[in-house]
Amino acid sequence: MQEYKEEAKNHDAQDALADFRNSFYFPETEADHCVYFTGNSLGLQPKTVRDEIDIELRDWAKYGVEGHFEAEHPWFSYHELLMEPAAKMVGALPGEVVHMNGLTTNIHLLMVSFYSPTKHRYKIICEAKAFPSDQYALESQVLFHGFNPHDAIVEVHPRKGEHTIRQEDIEAAIEEHKDELALVFWGGVNYYTGQLFDMKGITEAAHAQGAVVGFDLAHAAGNVPLELHNWDVDFAAWCTYKYFNSGPGSVGGVFVHHKHANTKNLPRFAGWWGYNKEKRFKMESGFDPIPGAEGWQLSNAPVFAMAPHLASLKIFEKAGMDRLRAKSVKLTAFLERIINHVAEKNTAEIELITPSDPDARGAQLSILAHGYGKGLFHDIQKNGVFADWREPNVIRIAPVPLYNSFYDCYKFGELLDNALKKYKK
Repeated sequence: MQEYKEEAKNHDAQDALADFRNSFYFPETEADHCVYFTGNSLGLQPKTVRDEIDIELRDWAKYGVEGHFEAEHPWFSYHELLMEPAAKMVGALPGEVVHMNGLTTNIHLLMVSFYSPTKHRYKIICEAKAFPSDQYALESQVLFHGFNPHDAIVEVHPRKGEHTIRQEDIEAAIEEHKDELALVFWGGVNYYTGQLFDMKGITEAAHAQGAVVGFDLAHAAGNVPLELHNWDVDFAAWCTYKYFNSGPGSVGGVFVHHKHANTKNLPRFAGWWGYNKEKRFKMESGFDPIPGAEGWQLSNAPVFAMAPHLASLKIFEKAGMDRLRAKSVKLTAFLERIINHVAEKNTAEIELITPSDPDARGAQLSILAHGYGKGLFHDIQKNGVFADWREPNVIRIAPVPLYNSFYDCYKFGELLDNALKKYKK
């Protein structure tokens, strides 16, 4: 492993983004080095979060209710601070993005607008083994409209003996069900395997058959470059507590393409914060939505949830998504090499099920630990590795370019090597 240690040090010395690591707090651990590889579950806390929250606490104490208009960042328009920087991160126009609620709540709200089944066009195509919350959302939406989920929801599976889903199989499913297809709803990056999907290709295939397209970007936003506007995606939703480092259960993000966002008669569940800003406090009946994605808001901006996200977005703006992606590709490939080396060295039955093609993955590697059970996971965990276990036998790790180093990758390999020695025959 010594050669990887030296290579890691060289890469870190040349890393233009290395200083961003100092912008985050790392968990306390008894190990000599913390390897935090769970940014795909909960990102680290930016050190500037406290400052952003303190501003709002100060202004709440100083102004009380008048903080809505007199605060340094008036709460009445606080969400607007997030729109432009977030739009840059997902490849959208500022008016196409808004932050509100949580991820699954937003998915339901968007499906009110974009899943309008008819007797003949009612089916939804989605990935097999989507995150359970997405599955439950789709099932309940279908049932709400009076259809049978077993008929209305079409899951596309990996082929036998494979772990990831082929693009041609997605397109084949769209073609097969084109006459009955209402919606394609897909994860941008699969939470389990880490597969990055061709969102542009999926959108084009679905639109060619007259279907609406939406994406769950929980594992894609802040992780991989996105061009939602240019790809002509109809709608999307994401959380901000994973790669966006905005705190547990933090506010969700929403994208609505401008071709829909200004359509006032589009079905939606309305709330007063989505009402015309100029007339909001007249308290009139008859919903008059704000143009753009803001028109999907329901309630006042959750300022204390948005403040950490503002802190994180400022860091992302400084780092730049292009530079982060370039480092991510290099960092993930380095970690992949180390894991394969350790597996071969120990003749270990572990398998990377994340695609090896950099264009088909983000900052994640999923290790299928054949026959080791959770013991292997606990062995590395107790030595300072923060990773993620998914049943029945997958260890997910996420080398996040904002705060992970090449030395982190080396250290993970060293600890995995030591753990595997216990099982070596």
